[in-house]
Amino acid sequence: MRSRKTSGASMIEFTFSLLVLVPLLLGVTAYGLNMVLNLQTVQLARDAGHMFAKGVDFSQPGNTSLLASLGSGLGLSATAGSGNAVVVLSALKYVDTGVCAGFGLVDSKGKPLNCTNYQSWVFTQRLIIGNQNLYASSLGAPVTTGKTPVSLDPVTGMVSPESQEATNPGDVAVFTGLNPFVKAGNLDQLPSGQIIYMGEAAAKGFSMPPYTKGGVMYSYTMF
Repeated sequence: MRSRKTSGASMIEFTFSLLVLVPLLLGVTAYGLNMVLNLQTVQLARDAGHMFAKGVDFSQPGNTSLLASLGSGLGLSATAGSGNAVVVLSALKYVDTGVCAGFGLVDSKGKPLNCTNYQSWVFTQRLIIGNQNLYASSLGAPVTTGKTPVSLDPVTGMVSPESQEATNPGDVAVFTGLNPFVKAGNLDQLPSGQIIYMGEAAAKGFSMPPYTKGGVMYSYTMF
């Protein structure tokens, strides 16, 4: 028979165990939710980049709304500057001798002449869907202010006129270790004028201090 002196001891032990179990449960939940959001960010970058490379025009409101629906779980909005996520789409071109020649920027021997962006990666298009203040692209961006601003079509995001790709230093992409070809001096393995399509996605994580602080999650894909 249970002694009256030990009555209620199990309740006290259970209460003390909750001091460990409850924080553990909260921590696992917070990290688990962020893992789910991280996977959704990876998938969003992959889907956006793939559709962009396949020619889907995200300057059209219908396509922008479709992308926003794909990223609804992350809080992606079709309205510029709003929401808890952003998708950045960039089309990039490597400026080699062939590209310079296409703009007539070669000498009589076919060598680049006045082709300022020779052997650099440049933007041919840039589109942003969602909250552009959430995360800055790891590629930089076409310069829109200063002495040599890059002119972009306000709707399609295309560099216009196209000759800026070869002559305007403000159009050069600044990589942070993303492009495997970035340091190559001569890209013989790529056809001249080849376009690389890149989709970047960033989203605000789940916040539950002190377990998680709601930092920004990021992913990118290249096609």
